[in-house]
Amino acid sequence: MSAPTAPTPKPTVTEREARQVAEAAREQDWRKPSFAKELFLGRFRLDLIHPHPLPADEHVQRGEEFLAKLRDFCETQIDSARIEREARIPDETINGLKELGAFGMKIDTKYGGLGLTQVYYNKALSLAGSANPAVGALLSAHQSIGVPQPLKIFGTQEQKDTFLPRCARTDISAFLLTEPDVGSDPARLATTAVPDGDDYVIDGVKLWTTNGVVADLLVVMARVPKSDGHGGGITAFVVEAASEGITVENRNAFMGLRGLENGVTRFHRVRVPAANRIGPEGAGLKIALTTLNTGRLSLPAMCVGAGKWCLKIAREWAGAREQWGKPVALHEAVGSKISFIAATTFAIEAVVDLSSQMADEDRNDIRIEAALAKLYGSEMAWLMADELVQIRGGRGFETAESLKARGERAVPAEQLLRDLRINRIFEGSTEIMHLLIAREAVDAHLSVAGDLIDPDKSLADKAKAGANAGVFYARWLPKLVAGQGQVPGAYGEFRQEVDLSPHLRYVERSARKLARSTFYAMSRWQGRMETKQGFLGRIVDIGAELFAMSAACVRAEHLRRSGQHGREAYQLADAFCRQSRIRVEELFGRLWSNTDDLDRKVVKGVLTGTYEWLEDGIVDPSGDGPWIADTAPGASSRENVHRPIR
Repeated sequence: MSAPTAPTPKPTVTEREARQVAEAAREQDWRKPSFAKELFLGRFRLDLIHPHPLPADEHVQRGEEFLAKLRDFCETQIDSARIEREARIPDETINGLKELGAFGMKIDTKYGGLGLTQVYYNKALSLAGSANPAVGALLSAHQSIGVPQPLKIFGTQEQKDTFLPRCARTDISAFLLTEPDVGSDPARLATTAVPDGDDYVIDGVKLWTTNGVVADLLVVMARVPKSDGHGGGITAFVVEAASEGITVENRNAFMGLRGLENGVTRFHRVRVPAANRIGPEGAGLKIALTTLNTGRLSLPAMCVGAGKWCLKIAREWAGAREQWGKPVALHEAVGSKISFIAATTFAIEAVVDLSSQMADEDRNDIRIEAALAKLYGSEMAWLMADELVQIRGGRGFETAESLKARGERAVPAEQLLRDLRINRIFEGSTEIMHLLIAREAVDAHLSVAGDLIDPDKSLADKAKAGANAGVFYARWLPKLVAGQGQVPGAYGEFRQEVDLSPHLRYVERSARKLARSTFYAMSRWQGRMETKQGFLGRIVDIGAELFAMSAACVRAEHLRRSGQHGREAYQLADAFCRQSRIRVEELFGRLWSNTDDLDRKVVKGVLTGTYEWLEDGIVDPSGDGPWIADTAPGASSRENVHRPIR
């Protein structure tokens, strides 16, 4: 066996090269219809989501039976206060979840899993996350982005037979992509996997490895150097966490999710069989992004649970607490917050359930819908938790332990706020989600006119693109002038005691306005459009609101038809749509009236020290040390804190 070559040095990547890597990882084709894609193109395809898709009876029965068992476990076996106090999920709790089958919820029954649908998997995460968010994160990281999901989609039969039974019952898995100097820009990935006979030899350091401290199996993203017989590129591997050369160097601590088993993992000459490679060399990022198409739904599912809990506490507290002669809920300043929590929880649940059911049916491409659900759910859940803290006043800022010590109900409102904050960063920060969704939203434009603004294309290519664009826009633009949103009786089936049809007409009109705004911006800025991140973020936020309004109305009608609180659902959908429309109008106004240009000038001044005088008068309590830790490859000098749970 020959000695592997030394790890390649950390890559130096230009902005353009980084974009090319990200672009290559995208799913290039749209083989199935997408409601959200059509929405951004100005086409309100209500037929793609209405009537609301429904699960099969056997899936409902299986899912409800498991939810009943999980609820009993959460109520009797999960001590959230202990997890918060000890900053660790007790081993007996994790083993209990294993025995329950909670680690195999999404794994097929033929591999020992429960075979739940995406709908019921998300309901289970919502339930478990409400008991303690760290428990939800443990289960989600294992199944949504850990070993089971990429193997389900891309694994060989041998890999499935080998690893899925372990993941279903005994083993915990983790996903390792991020590095100390690599966040949202994977082109800078420094961890290497050097081919050596029938193996690869992995060297590098991975950061923020959720579940990594206790994991038995790892999905590792590493760069394979190009060589004879090896195309190279970022590649995915299944790695045994107990392999020689792997050291968990630190268990990280955070402002929230204190029970999270998240660490720093060093690889030093770790041998991995080629049989453990997932997919071909160079397909790692595509595998990661495809896995996240449905994997991203787990996070907003837990946000639904958070919203439901916020509503419960707000209702109970604001009804019991009296000031100035009446319950605080009846004071408008507090009541408006409760209305926002109730309406928004209804909408987020509508978005998650609709997207999940579409994922189960597999008739639609939901890559944009799932991304919107993650973006919208994480942002709105944070706002709801913040409003709950405000409603609770000083008690919202006080810890549950302190409340209990002085004889009051131990309500962990401040903990929820801390726990939810990471959701705006996890699995794609809000800023990155804006860019990712914007790229997908304008895909139709780039597919026909992209060569016109590509500096590397020849004049002949640009001429051809110009001709194709002319044909596309000649057909598309006239359709943005008028639509069903201008027909007074349109969507009449949503006209009940509470009339939701005006909201759907508003969505249709706004979708066309959104498409016109996008086209105007592309015409105005052309190749500079990708630098207009403020504009793109607002475009995406408008789309998210329109999607949420659509889902809320469709869910309300579904509940009415099925006899499940239909009248009340219509009331909540109406309240949400009215609140959402105010946000949409503000976002439309800020597309063209904003401080984006001025902000760029101020930022340049900040970075060059122009305003450094403004920092006078403080002391900086930060410790010494580099901003980014040294990740030079080599053997670890740290204690291995890896703690597999048996």
